[in-house]
Amino acid sequence: MNAIGDILLASDVRPFAVAAAIMVALGGIELLTTMIGFSISEFVGKDFSVEAENNGLNGLFLWINAGRLPLLILIILALGIFAIGGFLIQGLAHSVGAGLPVSIVAVAAAAAGIPLIRMTSRGLARIIPRDESYAVSDNDFVGKVATVTVGPLDQGLPGRVRLKDVFGNWHTVSARAASDSEALPVGADVLLVDRDARSFIAIAAPADLIEQQASSNRA
Repeated sequence: MNAIGDILLASDVRPFAVAAAIMVALGGIELLTTMIGFSISEFVGKDFSVEAENNGLNGLFLWINAGRLPLLILIILALGIFAIGGFLIQGLAHSVGAGLPVSIVAVAAAAAGIPLIRMTSRGLARIIPRDESYAVSDNDFVGKVATVTVGPLDQGLPGRVRLKDVFGNWHTVSARAASDSEALPVGADVLLVDRDARSFIAIAAPADLIEQQASSNRA
C-alpha cells in the first residue's frame, strides 16, 4: 500500500494523481447529491454557453461538445482522461528506463486527451439528459407531464423527473410535490404546475393528459 502511495506521490506523476483525486472527489459529490435529488451539475456552469464563433478557444469547446454535456460532467471526464493519459505515458517511459519531464508528459497527455474527450463526451451526451436546451427554457416545462425518476416527490428535498420537450429532446429536472399533494412515487406520471427558485412543483397527472402526451410522443 505504501509502495502504491509512493508511486502516486512521485514528482513525475503528481499532477496526474492530483487530477485523479479531484475527479474522484467531484464524481463522489455529484453521485451523493444526485441520490438525494439535488445535483450540483445543475448549478456548476448552468449559464455556461459556447458561441459558434470562428476563433480557437470557442472552436475547441464546440469540438469537444461543450454545451451538449453538463459542464461539471465534462470537467470530470477531462480530468479522468488527463490523469489516465499521464500515468500511461509515464509508465511506458519508465518501463524502458527513460523517465520523462512531467511538463512534457502533461502537454502530451492533454493533447492526446482532447480527441478522446470529444469521442467520449459525444457518447455521454446521448445518454445524460440536460436541464438546459438551445431551443427551450425551463419555463416551457410548466404544464408538461413528466415521469418521476428519483423520489418519491414530497414537500421535502426535491426529487428528479424526466420529460420530453416539443423538439423531442429529453430533460431531467428537479421537482417536488405541491403542498396539498400526496407523495408521488418513482415511475409516477406527474404534471408540472409551477416552479420556484428551488425546483418545479408537481401534482399527479390527470389520465387524459397522460394519454395525450403518450400519443404525442408516439407521433
